[in-house]
Amino acid sequence: MAPDRLWFTDSDEANALNAKNPMALLIGFAIDQQVPVQKAFTGPLVLRQRVGTLDPKKLAGMDLQEAFRERPAIHRFPGAMADRVRELAAVVADEYGGKAERIWTQAADADDLRRRIGALPGFGPMKVTSLGAVLAKRFDVPQAEGLVPPHPTLGDVDSAEKLAWYQERKREHKAKMRAGTA
Repeated sequence: MAPDRLWFTDSDEANALNAKNPMALLIGFAIDQQVPVQKAFTGPLVLRQRVGTLDPKKLAGMDLQEAFRERPAIHRFPGAMADRVRELAAVVADEYGGKAERIWTQAADADDLRRRIGALPGFGPMKVTSLGAVLAKRFDVPQAEGLVPPHPTLGDVDSAEKLAWYQERKREHKAKMRAGTA
């Protein structure tokens, strides 16, 4: 069961796209690095506007450099993220038949889901748990429940106010991790 919105941006259109299109959700997570959450999760909408599709099979065959570099750039590292999204699309096209949701709907259990998400380009342990939390808490994916960490994640965000709360908790958590107290 998918929510009608994920409250990760200031754009209602982007929030709806990320909730309704599994590839958009994956792209948002893939580029959620060294930019604010809002910028990362607006990226799939901007990409679709610029190239006309989020179909993994089509994205895998495209050079996305120009779309990512066009001003305003989709990401502060447009070249690297264009390549990452193209690689992500290729994995989804080749291994999941172009259906991003098969990553979680066909996972046998939490360990299988962790392996599947962790094998995606640009998805390290923190993204695995954050995406897992979103899948468990917002999409009711039972296989994802074992991935939910004890600290706040995007899975806890269900409103614009909760996004601000999450971002403050994230800063606190990162500070504790740097200090070795998390």
